[in-house]
Parts: sequence; structure tokens; C-alpha cells
Amino acid sequence: MTMRKESVEDQLIAFLPNMRRFAISLCGTRDIADDLVQMACERALANTERFEPGTRFDAWMFRILRNLWIDQVRRQKTAGIQEDISERHDIAGSSGERIVEASLTLKSVAEAITDLPDEQREVLILVCVEELSYRETADILTIPIGTVMSRLARARKNLADAAGITAETTRSEETKEAKA
Repeated sequence: MTMRKESVEDQLIAFLPNMRRFAISLCGTRDIADDLVQMACERALANTERFEPGTRFDAWMFRILRNLWIDQVRRQKTAGIQEDISERHDIAGSSGERIVEASLTLKSVAEAITDLPDEQREVLILVCVEELSYRETADILTIPIGTVMSRLARARKNLADAAGITAETTRSEETKEAKA
């Protein structure tokens, strides 16, 4: 039993960056995401006997994290307003046209992701950022695999629309690059 707990602890430490990314995508603020990750770690360590060896550790942790977030959202309905990451003006950056342009693009994409419905954002992050399969994502979210596919397609379309990316835009840019 001790060996199993150590194994979970080792996996947990290695998996922290992934958990933090997913937590930030869920709540949008780093402070709350850090608290959420800490709560998920505490819950995982307290319940190591529930982790079944041979199953996907990442799926187990994502499910814990998501369930904690759902619980927190329910509690926040009576709590009040939280700080939004986009309101943080104290984050320093380098100057330069390319950096500013990249920052604006990143901000618009982040806003577009934030504007996605929760179910589309969850699927997008798990499949595209965490690189989980459709099946693994379906298992974590306890939905059919077809629902994962349709939510992902809608999320991609909504992001493309928000960013002004169309098939014609992409083709014209490829043509310009080929001529240059």
C-alpha cells in the first residue's frame, strides 16, 4: 500500500503543470486555479486507494479537478465576483511590434476560448491542449464519444469565427507565402 501511495505521489508531482493548465482553462484566474490544483492534490493523496493501477492517472486527476471545479462553481453562486485574469495590468511584457502583435493575438484567442460554452471549452482543452483521445475525454466528462466530437467541432468553428479565420483566408495566405 505504501508503494502505491509513493507511485501516486510521483505521478502527481510530474502531472502538476497539466493540472494547472486545465484548472486555468476552467476558471480563468491563476490564483483560483492554483487553489483548485492544491485541492485536487489533497483529494488524490487522501484517496490513493481509489486509484486503480493500470488505469490512466491523468484521466483520474482531470476528473477530480473537474469535479472540484463544479463544486466550487456551485458555491460561488452565493459568493460574489472573482478577479478576472484579463484585468491584471501588473503583468510585465517586452516591447516590440512582434511581441505586441503576438500578445494581442494570444489575448483575442484566450478571450475567444473563455467565451466558448463550458462544455466546448472543456473538450477543446482536454483534446487539443492535454492531447487526450476522444475516448479518454469522453470517459473523463462522462459523455458519449460522438458528443466529444461534435463539441470539439463546434468549439473549433467558434474559435475560427472569433479569430476571423476562414477557409478562404487560409488559402489566400498560403498562396501569398508560396509566391514570396
